[in-house]
Amino acid sequence: MTITGKGAVLEAAGSAFEVVDLAFDPPGLGEVLVKMTATGMCHTDLGIQETGMPFALPGVVGHEGAGIVELVGPGVSSVVPGDKVLLSFTSCGHCPSCERQHPAYCEMWFPLNLLGMLRGEDSGEVRRANGEVLHSHFMGQSSFAQYAIAAERSVVKVDRDADLVTLAPLGCGVITGVGSMWNVLDPRAGDVVAVYGTGAVGLSAVWAAARRKPAQLIAIDRVASRLELARALGATDTIDASKEDVETRLHKLTDEYGVTLSFDTTAHPAVAAMAVGASSVGGTVLVCGAPPLGTTIPVEAVGLLQGRSLKGVTYGDALPPELIGQLVQLHREGALPLEKLEKTYSLKQIQQAAEDMRHGVTIKPVIVF
Repeated sequence: MTITGKGAVLEAAGSAFEVVDLAFDPPGLGEVLVKMTATGMCHTDLGIQETGMPFALPGVVGHEGAGIVELVGPGVSSVVPGDKVLLSFTSCGHCPSCERQHPAYCEMWFPLNLLGMLRGEDSGEVRRANGEVLHSHFMGQSSFAQYAIAAERSVVKVDRDADLVTLAPLGCGVITGVGSMWNVLDPRAGDVVAVYGTGAVGLSAVWAAARRKPAQLIAIDRVASRLELARALGATDTIDASKEDVETRLHKLTDEYGVTLSFDTTAHPAVAAMAVGASSVGGTVLVCGAPPLGTTIPVEAVGLLQGRSLKGVTYGDALPPELIGQLVQLHREGALPLEKLEKTYSLKQIQQAAEDMRHGVTIKPVIVF
């Protein structure tokens, strides 16, 4: 049984999202067909739109899905039709990283998620109305459509009364920011924390860091309204990079001591290098984001000999069912103000959502089906 619906297709690098009629195969072994309620939009989706790499086009992207299970494939045991679910990345489940509960570092992460091509022979396909198979299974889901064929390991069940529209961005942007703070940097009372870039990931990180009550929490961006929101979420200081020399201001704010824990969400190598320069002796600089392949970060080597470290992170090193469950509960309690980051768009408005995100008009677009 094939199900039909609308979806946003990218034809080639540089093309606009085009909403067309699509057909969705039944889910295969270990897969779940989800009728989408909403999906967040992430900068990684925009990166694929701009360069077409590394995900093959034409195809369907999107990886912050939320919806209701329509069908389950053979072997699926964690959900049944009618369950509300959030979607995140997938993983193999049996490599050493997965067995140690670090699925973001799965040995098969790249082909499973960014290529979307490591699947079983009976895996469900997404097709045009004329039968042409499109590339899909992006991040284990491809959620920019009315239905998603998701890997079971991408699926996180939530309560029946969950607000799927508001919760949709938890699957990538929010768990990346929160997980990077709680799982990796782990700020303590005496730390000086700096977050470079206050998009959805950066603001989520600011919120998460603030709950640990560090000595200072500094947010850095070029957009004044985002810096205001960072203060509302707990930043003690802000730096407008469009008006100030960031490294000079950081040294002044920290009385020349430097930043103990830095989180660079910008994916710009010059920012990461600057963060290393502004870090304290023994400080850590954590970077996320997906710059073009081959990008290098210029770091002065002698500075590293004072115990400074530069490391990367994927998805906040999160175990999605665990962290998403925590965040759903915190939102329910009124402690996680997701609504402050979000603006909703219809599927027909998806290209406008992309432009608004690209130009800083919207922090986190949420496409509502």
